[in-house]
Amino acid sequence: MTNRKFFVGGNWKMNGNKQSIDGIADFLKTGPLDPNTEVVVSPPACYLGYTRQKVDPKIGVAAQNCYKVSSGAFTGDISADMIKDLGCEWVILGHSERRNVFGESDQLIGEKTKYALSKGMKVIACIGEKLEEREAGKTEEVVFRQTQAIIENITADQWPNVVLAYEPVWAIGTGKTATPEQAQEVHEKLRAWLAERVSKEVAASVRIIYGGSVNAGNCKDLGAKPDIDGFLVGGASLKPDFVQIVNARQK
Repeated sequence: MTNRKFFVGGNWKMNGNKQSIDGIADFLKTGPLDPNTEVVVSPPACYLGYTRQKVDPKIGVAAQNCYKVSSGAFTGDISADMIKDLGCEWVILGHSERRNVFGESDQLIGEKTKYALSKGMKVIACIGEKLEEREAGKTEEVVFRQTQAIIENITADQWPNVVLAYEPVWAIGTGKTATPEQAQEVHEKLRAWLAERVSKEVAASVRIIYGGSVNAGNCKDLGAKPDIDGFLVGGASLKPDFVQIVNARQK
């Protein structure tokens, strides 16, 4: 295995309340969680402060989105500055639901990434193709295009604060999962592409995680692949099974 630290994020999406967050905090505390895995949870924006207070300080807390400026007339949005003010240091940007439900462009996601990193935030940057794109043989074309818009907004010294999340849209919340071999193939090609477009050092060190119906049953096989450095987990992150996913690399 590489020296890239295994990373597991839990994206709660638009789910939860204080009671359920208390329950998640309890099962994360009980664990035990693999100390060699970095864990980040991502509640809805209105629960960021509450979650930060409830979960172990060793667990990161991420917003699910933020805008590209510090403040202003942007009703319903939040900024990296606000997230930091709540004691949280992570943000998910470019999730397929933001792209495909809310219509966010590659350019906007790149601009958001640039601003968040400029404020010292850490970014989970999401990329991934839709089913019709995969069936048309366009997986690499789409993934590389989306990644290009992100890397253009990252300076060399900011790469340690970036995690790339490959999430094939056809496998999110559908019960379908890319096979470990399918996921590894995309991760491997993306890492080789990064070596050409950015640097061999960045390609070797950046963590590329997989998201798409990851669960306790498939996490060990996925996590065993050499270029899969962890997971971004949706529904399963709301359940005690999340602990097994965090511990996917344990023997």
